[in-house]
Amino acid sequence: MFEEDFQKRLNELRQQKGVSARDMSLSIGQNPGYINNIESGKALPSMSAFFFICDYLNITPKDFFDTESIDSNQISLVNSLKKLSPEEINHVSLIVNDIIKK
Repeated sequence: MFEEDFQKRLNELRQQKGVSARDMSLSIGQNPGYINNIESGKALPSMSAFFFICDYLNITPKDFFDTESIDSNQISLVNSLKKLSPEEINHVSLIVNDIIKK
């Protein structure tokens, strides 16, 4: 992944979360323009800041860079499924299986 791809990916994931660059910057303990500087190509995050970014976006670093095998909507769905109880997962599984059969 090149710098430009990193910038685009961060912007995509941030917008998917529905948060402004300023709010995200402040939420990860940085100055208000931090995320904007990364997305505009003026800066790159340190490794520790990158981990804070991934944690804030509720994704793993692997998910951040793995743009081909899973898109951001799928990441969001998978993260939501992780929050369900076993019984709820069973219900979702039945619904998905029913959809696939059609």
